[in-house]
Amino acid sequence: MAQPQRYIAHLDLDSFFVSVELINDPSLKGKPVVVGGSRERGVVSAASYEARKFGVRSAMPMKQVLKLCPQVIVLKGTRGEYGRYSRWVTDIIAAKAPLFEKASIDEFYIDLTGMDKYHDPYRWTIALRQEIIDQTGLPISFGLASNKLVAKIATDEAKPNGYLFVQPGMEQAFLAPLPVNKIPGVGEHNHIKLQQMGIRTIGDILLQPQTLLEKQLGKWGTELWQKAQGIHHGEVHPYHEAKSISTEQTFSENIKDSAQLLKLLVKMTEKVSFELRQDGQMAGCIAVKIRYPDFETTSKQLSIPHTYSDDDLIPVAKQLFHDLYRKGQPVRLLGIRLSDFSTEATQGNLFQDASKKKGLYKAIDEVKNKFGKTALKRGSAD
Repeated sequence: MAQPQRYIAHLDLDSFFVSVELINDPSLKGKPVVVGGSRERGVVSAASYEARKFGVRSAMPMKQVLKLCPQVIVLKGTRGEYGRYSRWVTDIIAAKAPLFEKASIDEFYIDLTGMDKYHDPYRWTIALRQEIIDQTGLPISFGLASNKLVAKIATDEAKPNGYLFVQPGMEQAFLAPLPVNKIPGVGEHNHIKLQQMGIRTIGDILLQPQTLLEKQLGKWGTELWQKAQGIHHGEVHPYHEAKSISTEQTFSENIKDSAQLLKLLVKMTEKVSFELRQDGQMAGCIAVKIRYPDFETTSKQLSIPHTYSDDDLIPVAKQLFHDLYRKGQPVRLLGIRLSDFSTEATQGNLFQDASKKKGLYKAIDEVKNKFGKTALKRGSAD
């Protein structure tokens, strides 16, 4: 049986740290700006495109930056804001994407394989990019291709704030004219060595016998030859948010019965509540996600008083489900996520009788730890 055509999107927030600073201080727009600590001892973490015109690059010592561009504006950076914007973008992607990987604070891969049965992956990714821009104000570029390597290189070619689709079968034609150091992993040392071998473009690699590359570069020579052909087998690794607890289930057969879906949602809520208590946390935000057979995905979240109680979380989960669910439509996937954690002691107003409730959940959790998570469950979950 033929394998389905792979579609992998790579999304990269352009000059992310600088872009966040420009949103928070619009007076910086159009000026050479770098983020990277002090003018005396700092190193560039990100540079605006106006600064890059002077030759400023990431990882460059600030003393060198000041020689190239004396008028540059140097910012120490606001780490909390970067994390907040990154989580914002992550939440938008998580609500829509069937499978995604967060490669770094500003970089994402999405596996869209199989989506072409229902939607055009290219148009879908364009719409997702626009949603990110509209909601956050951040510029973002993407590349779409048959694998992670080509998608990442395509994103680099699409910058700033653009997008590019390398059609399946066109990988070699796309890569051939590009400088050889466009391949991730070709650093300055290897770049010089390849130039000494007469290799300046990615296409030049394929003009060399594979045995020569292996002799000159070892195992890396074989990898380079494969990459030059646009061959890459890296998988998109599912992302797990360290600051949230979630569970979701993709059904082998779509479920249309809303009562059955609600029972499953209750079970899921009990599961994540148990994990929350095991971590000694309380959640201040709950989200429900529904995906339909055509891959259309909807989600909704709600901030709540911090709690670890099933009694508090289940009614909210049910309400979010009713707000989202298109009555009579079959469902492919159902999920729930808890976030906005706090480890502070339970406030008196969280429970009518906090001590009794604490004791009850402690007893319940002890049974689950001893006999398994499904040893106790609610009648509504049957």
